[in-house]
Amino acid sequence: VSMARPMLADPDLVKKAAEGREDEINTCIACNQACLDHTFTGRMTSCLVNPRACYETELVYEKTASPKSIAVVGAGPAGLAYATVAAERGHRVTLFEASGEIGGQFNLAKKVPGKEEFSETLRYYARMIEVLKIDLRLNTRADARSLVNGGFDEIVIATGITPRTPDIAGIDHPMVASYIDVINGKAKVGKKVALIGAGGIGFDVAELVSHAGVSASMDVDVFAAEWGIDFKNHPRGGVTGVVPHVEKADRTVTLLQRKAESLGRSLGKTTGWTHKATLQKRGVQMIGGVTYEKIDDAGLHVLIGTEPRLIEADTIIVCAGQDPLRALHDELAALGVASTLVGGSDVAAELDAKRAINQASRLAAAV
Repeated sequence: VSMARPMLADPDLVKKAAEGREDEINTCIACNQACLDHTFTGRMTSCLVNPRACYETELVYEKTASPKSIAVVGAGPAGLAYATVAAERGHRVTLFEASGEIGGQFNLAKKVPGKEEFSETLRYYARMIEVLKIDLRLNTRADARSLVNGGFDEIVIATGITPRTPDIAGIDHPMVASYIDVINGKAKVGKKVALIGAGGIGFDVAELVSHAGVSASMDVDVFAAEWGIDFKNHPRGGVTGVVPHVEKADRTVTLLQRKAESLGRSLGKTTGWTHKATLQKRGVQMIGGVTYEKIDDAGLHVLIGTEPRLIEADTIIVCAGQDPLRALHDELAALGVASTLVGGSDVAAELDAKRAINQASRLAAAV
């Protein structure tokens, strides 16, 4: 048996399995973001779900000699990482989450075809909350006054992000939907779709709305058909010589961005090309150098360079970035109470879970 990435995610994988603690294994989610993407760009290899990988002598989770009472507000990736590391070190942690489940933006990611394994990270954290006896309070929106009255020694704000609404005439048109509502199935998606924004979220939503049938990540035969791989006869190079077949939804999809450059440049080095290739096979049109003019019943009016163009649409999905959600941090500051920002509430750019988990883990290791 040979494993590489799974051992970065959890070096105790085999030990935990031998002891019947499979539910405590921190599973590799095959994201490549801190391992292969780092390797092929000359950076130190590590792991998104385990930032200690290859930093074991630098990032050490030592037992604290002075246990503190710590409030962590928000149970997304950053809040979960901070809470579990702090609790592992012996601090008393109370984790507040306004919704009815942990996960934050990972609950959106796991619904995108190809990212189903993100649910494994949430499974791991849910188990660690139990093992480490973290006081998890779901459906609880923490406010500044209650936190102050709670007598906590440290308050950590991991409230995440709020989607950015671009300043475009007609942005309040009924055909306009947020990416969150689309991923959660709360917004109906029509036959002609335009996506404003082509970062990681834009590509994920394009994948979701252009997809049809079973996810290739969940069915080996579908995966083989999409990439022309013959797992049965094992021809040289593994390829069949047959033209790959990709199922696609019965809709036209146009992915747009303001930057006048090739779309997908912000995606991971070792995975970005696969996402782009899949969308191209589904006929998704990708346009850069766009100036958004207005939205009306006809669709999305833009300039491509200096040339006016109408992108006919019955659904326009906004994937135009995010802003940090810091209201609680500001309320505490107004009361003269210090708090620590982590994750998206600190830096919202590109919803970088790798940065969020690494930052939160390092702060919790030092508290």
